[in-house]
Amino acid sequence: MDQYCKDRVYTERASKVPEVTLGFWIIKILATTLGETGGDAVTMSMNLSYLAGTAIFAAIFAVAVAAQISAKRFHPFLYWMVILATTTVGTTLADFVDRSLGIGYLGGSSLLAALLIASLVTWHRTLGTVSIDSINSKQAEIFFWITILFSQTLGTALGDWMADSTGLGYAGGALVFVAGLAITVAAFFCTNVSRTVLFWIAFVLTRPLGATVGDFLNKPLDHGGLALSRYTASISLAAVMVLLILLVPQRSGRHPA
Repeated sequence: MDQYCKDRVYTERASKVPEVTLGFWIIKILATTLGETGGDAVTMSMNLSYLAGTAIFAAIFAVAVAAQISAKRFHPFLYWMVILATTTVGTTLADFVDRSLGIGYLGGSSLLAALLIASLVTWHRTLGTVSIDSINSKQAEIFFWITILFSQTLGTALGDWMADSTGLGYAGGALVFVAGLAITVAAFFCTNVSRTVLFWIAFVLTRPLGATVGDFLNKPLDHGGLALSRYTASISLAAVMVLLILLVPQRSGRHPA
């Protein structure tokens, strides 16, 4: 028995993905909302182009994700820094695809959905699973972060499409995504639907929720928003996010290698 336990220790490595709890989802929504206000602050308030904003945030993402993959253990601030980087680059990239390239919200959402599905299919065919419980190798981490980036970018496009193209507005769009999350939570507790499938559905849906809430905070009153400064909204969201990372217990699990 002792030899068996010892072998398990050597065949396991700690995951660098935090345990999925209510606190995880609250911080995730804050990060996606901050990604929207922060991305808009750079491209709109600073009058930079969507392409320039994407280049800036892509560079930040590259540095952050390299540090995350190279890390030997789970670091909460580093993990959430990478998540935040994916939301900001997702915001500016989706705006570039939808607006600068002229594809439109529906076209951009369809393209990004195809990229997300392709990422998940390739990941599954390569490693046999897309469960976050399996993210215990560098190859799995790379697939994970590529998929996260596509999901965050898709979420931005979906949020813009729901708020602008359907006529629901930002508050109405947010309610639609809240309803989608409520259905996902109900499926988690009341059905046998794959937990991995439900995780990725929830992960995708929290992004457009954050996007519509972010737009609701800083868009003009005559556009259905609260007309808050993008800088004020971003600083406030960042402060709350940092506070929660400090206060909410976070730990990574250990998974078979």
